[in-house]
Amino acid sequence: MAYSGRIFLLKVGTGTGSVGSETWTTIAGVTENTLTINDQTVDVTTKDSAGIRQLLDGVILQSMAMSGSGVVKDDASFKTLQTLMTSGAARNFQITVPGDNTAGGTYAGPFKITSLEMTGSHDGATQFSFSLESQTAITYTAAT
Repeated sequence: MAYSGRIFLLKVGTGTGSVGSETWTTIAGVTENTLTINDQTVDVTTKDSAGIRQLLDGVILQSMAMSGSGVVKDDASFKTLQTLMTSGAARNFQITVPGDNTAGGTYAGPFKITSLEMTGSHDGATQFSFSLESQTAITYTAAT
């Protein structure tokens, strides 16, 4: 089953504390999102491995990154991203991934904005793009 990309949402928290107590606001104007979940591995291959790569079991370092782009249509949303970028502070973000209870759900936790870019042409709307990196552990809640 296919899911609409418009359900794939990025929201920023008010910054009042834990993920559970946040009020979430959708970042306006985002038209494209990409979510990447990474697990860093540790290679433990030795000469006794018969030429076959061996990795240490378990999650060594997990991280999450998100990037997106869109149209600057809401001064408040873009100003929030701009302020977080220039302050270097992390803020709770919520990422809604489309799908049913086996594939869809929400990821939430502190992310740091690592890049923010604006572009504009004389005959088009001002565009922006951004990248986020997870700061600590991210929670996942399956869709219901």
